[in-house]
Amino acid sequence: MIARSLHFFAAWCISIPLFSQVAVEVDVSGTAHAVSPYLYGRNNSLSDDPSRPLSAAEWQKLKDAGVTFLRESGGNNCTKYNWRRKLSSHPDWYNNVYPHDWDFAATSLQQHLPAAQGMWSFQLAGKAARTSAANFNDWGYNQSKWWDGVNQNLAGGGVPQTSGGSKALQEGDPTQYLENWTPDSTVNILDHWFGTGGIGLDKSKVRYWNMDNEIEIWSGTHDDILPAQPEAEAFMQQYFAVAKKARAAFPAIRLVGPVTANEWQWYNWSNGPVTENGVKYAWLKFFIKRVAEEQQASGVRLLDVLDIHFYPSSTVVSNVVQYHRVFFDKQYVFPEANGVKNVNGNWDNNQNKEYILQRCREWLEQYMGPGHGVTFGVTEVGIPDVGANAIAAWYAGTLGEFMRQPDMEVFSPWHWYPAMWEVLHLFSRYNKTQYVGSTSSEEELVSAYPTINAAGDSVTVALVNRATISKTVNLHLKGFVLADGDFSVLKLANLPSTETFVSHQVNALQKTTVQKNGNGISVSLPAMSVASVQLKGSKGEVVTSLGDERSEKPLLEVYPTPSTSGSSLKVSVNKSGHAEISLLDVNGKLLFTLHKGVIKSAPFVKDVDTSALTKGIYFIRLKLEDQVVVRKVVF
Repeated sequence: MIARSLHFFAAWCISIPLFSQVAVEVDVSGTAHAVSPYLYGRNNSLSDDPSRPLSAAEWQKLKDAGVTFLRESGGNNCTKYNWRRKLSSHPDWYNNVYPHDWDFAATSLQQHLPAAQGMWSFQLAGKAARTSAANFNDWGYNQSKWWDGVNQNLAGGGVPQTSGGSKALQEGDPTQYLENWTPDSTVNILDHWFGTGGIGLDKSKVRYWNMDNEIEIWSGTHDDILPAQPEAEAFMQQYFAVAKKARAAFPAIRLVGPVTANEWQWYNWSNGPVTENGVKYAWLKFFIKRVAEEQQASGVRLLDVLDIHFYPSSTVVSNVVQYHRVFFDKQYVFPEANGVKNVNGNWDNNQNKEYILQRCREWLEQYMGPGHGVTFGVTEVGIPDVGANAIAAWYAGTLGEFMRQPDMEVFSPWHWYPAMWEVLHLFSRYNKTQYVGSTSSEEELVSAYPTINAAGDSVTVALVNRATISKTVNLHLKGFVLADGDFSVLKLANLPSTETFVSHQVNALQKTTVQKNGNGISVSLPAMSVASVQLKGSKGEVVTSLGDERSEKPLLEVYPTPSTSGSSLKVSVNKSGHAEISLLDVNGKLLFTLHKGVIKSAPFVKDVDTSALTKGIYFIRLKLEDQVVVRKVVF
């Protein structure tokens, strides 16, 4: 019994390193695509109150973190915003009307963060805030404390239901605090901001405009004016009217819609799919179909970025760190699948795979045809707080997945927790501009998200370990030849529950270095961690031969091999061009540069003194123009 136990223990110990090893290949030789700079976004970062501007330190934090996209319309508060009066009605606080100065927020952004994109929204519900005179006296009621009756419609003379809930004892009258708001009313903000005699904003930095917010749930959020959900087609007509006027006023605008609320609403309008002419459609499919039809009929482009929101609810870490797969992965079974069961028009309990944006790709292709140019955005996402390290893995994985997709354009989380500043900073400040392909032997738990710069001499590989144990990543590069020297690795691991990001210089990044091993590296990733590896080199292929090549004139010849230590070794290069010849040890570390310069005529023969070398295996490496050849030498 003891012997069998010892045998089992030994076998278990031997197997652990195997499970912790992950093979990653980064393929620089394949097709690359640009990473949208507007994936590094946030919601609600600015002040729209001129009496409370952001401090210099707050502006500096946004700059240091690398925030590039700021969505500032205020969520549910944007639907009844009146840009002329600088007022908005708050549906989540009695419908009370409060001041909001978008002019101030946008002007401040362009003064302090001129490279960033700001995003605001149009109003499509037909009503806008008029006055705060009819506000419910929340201070007199309970000193403005939150309670579960804050959604009651009490502005406009309502009487509270003191037992709570969302329904007032007597509903307020919205005509006391709202006014009519037409498509012209909302779109005229463009002329106010960018037109002659306006406030002089740079419209190239405010190109993205949401088509209101979460319209599928207006009968809940805005039931003061819409106690019953409008028909989907009625909304589409309002959408078309605003979109056409916006396009006419600002041809380069990026229209972002329909700003869908959550997983149920991706597929359902109110309580189910949309029915048209007896056919049932998932809501987003219907939306795409109608936009395509109206674009064809009118000749006006009505959608640039298809935008959704996502608010899953699981607190199970192993579920949360897989949320990035909800958008495009056709194989991922989503434990919270609900609305998708209506994807084909009728309830099908077997439907449990979302891949919502991949579905939208297919619907766009179906109704708009190839070359439609519509991209994707996720302008709100919120998850429960599951701890800083799991949050880091989730956010990094979601950013990485969106980098991987060539048609992802904007991303701005709504909930913001400790660790998210750190991940945003790590990705925005260190990633490069072009995404290249990669594979992982354990993709579900360990992913690589590589990017390369325009010059082709620098690659950043972002790594995410979602496992609860440490992993060693053995990373190999294809189509990219690593330079000699050490490479920087930046890690986020073992993060505390409190905020750690202060600035570009003061943060939680753990800085280490790694050496190359052949044309790759090995990196240790702690459990639930994120890392960024900064690699230098050049595009090209490493061709390794073990000395058995039979070509009449190989590019590189090394002889004699095997060789006797102390004897002269000859290296022959059989092609002219700019060349670098190096001697490497068995681990690929540079020992000597034997030649560096232009070979004017071939063959070029170099005698190498090996008297100082000990017995063992070495490599001769030739870099010639865009080719790299390595030969093994045995002493």
